[in-house]
Amino acid sequence: MRIDKYDPISGGARLPLAANWAGQAAAVAVSMDANGRVVVGAGTALTQIGILCKPDAAKAGDPVDVMWNGELVEAGLVAGTWYYANATTGALETAAPAAGTNKFRVGYTSEAGRLIVRCGLVQG
Repeated sequence: MRIDKYDPISGGARLPLAANWAGQAAAVAVSMDANGRVVVGAGTALTQIGILCKPDAAKAGDPVDVMWNGELVEAGLVAGTWYYANATTGALETAAPAAGTNKFRVGYTSEAGRLIVRCGLVQG
């Protein structure tokens, strides 16, 4: 998975990592911890805020670009599908929120392999 379209001024933010990042091919949903550092999943007190797409390694404290508005390609996802974030692992999944719960919506696929990222909280 790689970033295809992204505006660094309005499409996300540059934030420091809370822990070492080993790098991975898949994008994951992230949030901030109480100190404003990027963590995978829901974090300690805040809902998830965006997507981290970073295949290379980085150290704790290094700044990374977190996307909440942009497009990813080579995602290997199903076309015409909404994708949501798992609050624990940050993994992308298609299950919508159950009644009475909240879930972080990542975006939708306009075609196979293209994820249009428009992050936001959805209430079930």
